[in-house]
Amino acid sequence: MTITDQVLGPLLRADPARPRITHYDDATGSRIELSGATLTNWAAKTANWLRDELDVQPGDTVAVLLPPHWQTAGVLLGAWWCGATVTASAAGAQVALCGLERISEATGADEVAAVGLDALGAGIPVLPPGVRDYASEVRVHGDTFASGGSGQDVETIIAAARARATALGLAAGDRLLCTTSWDLTVPGEVLLAVLAADASLVQCTGADPAALTDRCTAERITTTLS
Repeated sequence: MTITDQVLGPLLRADPARPRITHYDDATGSRIELSGATLTNWAAKTANWLRDELDVQPGDTVAVLLPPHWQTAGVLLGAWWCGATVTASAAGAQVALCGLERISEATGADEVAAVGLDALGAGIPVLPPGVRDYASEVRVHGDTFASGGSGQDVETIIAAARARATALGLAAGDRLLCTTSWDLTVPGEVLLAVLAADASLVQCTGADPAALTDRCTAERITTTLS
């Protein structure tokens, strides 16, 4: 069983319609909310794409050079669903997924895909030769995924995520407002901690401090991480 099976399975059985990730970008004024079912669909599309198009197998390395974002969550969960190990360095990776501004950092991977981080998931119309467009390619893939093995110590990673959730004071039904980055090199990073606790994440990019008090009220925030 993979990391993604462990965290998404219980959420879908409990309440697939419940919001799991809400992403604010205060620079653009956007707000996007994903239910557990929608998040799972994005993760499944990503996992199918990685396996079927890019031949990612359990134990392979997928570099994720992306900021906190709802699309990043789909990328991470899709990579873990394939059994891949996620890293923050493209050197030697099977695939690197990055924003436009970090394409030069991703050239050490066998395959490079750019993620536009558009609020509605739109693709990138023009890219350098050899760079794939993540959003356009994953859309044609299936909304379900049958996982194989995992190349990681899943139980240890999930235990670390649950320990981080406990340290953050998270319990089932809580809503965490986060304005920090996600450290993908730490097994107990914030995304996994929230999902493992049966909680929900409200992630703010370029957060406007003046807006946070009202946002906490509107989003029924129980815990903050900033």
